[in-house]
Amino acid sequence: MTPPKTNGKAIASMVLGILSVMILYIGFILGILAIIFAALSFKELKRGYEQGKGMAIAGLVCGIIGVLLWGLILLFVVLAVAFFGSDIDSSTLYDVMSTVPRLKTA
Repeated sequence: MTPPKTNGKAIASMVLGILSVMILYIGFILGILAIIFAALSFKELKRGYEQGKGMAIAGLVCGIIGVLLWGLILLFVVLAVAFFGSDIDSSTLYDVMSTVPRLKTA
């Protein structure tokens, strides 16, 4: 008798969850996808014909950690730009640019 196969959505959830913690710019999106795939795999695993509950749990946990991690980093960047980005005055920028020597053209 052959053992039951592993659920593909559980594998995808685990892989995407691990990648969501490791990849910088798209980690937030990968974490959301990991959570979705984990939820779908839990529904399929309730039927009992496949294995992979541990992988689905790992994908769910890593996906949640990835979403929280990159969500906090994104929030920090937005707040930093909001608080410190308005300190640049356009007249100061003009003064700096006026000291750059002009290039002679033919």
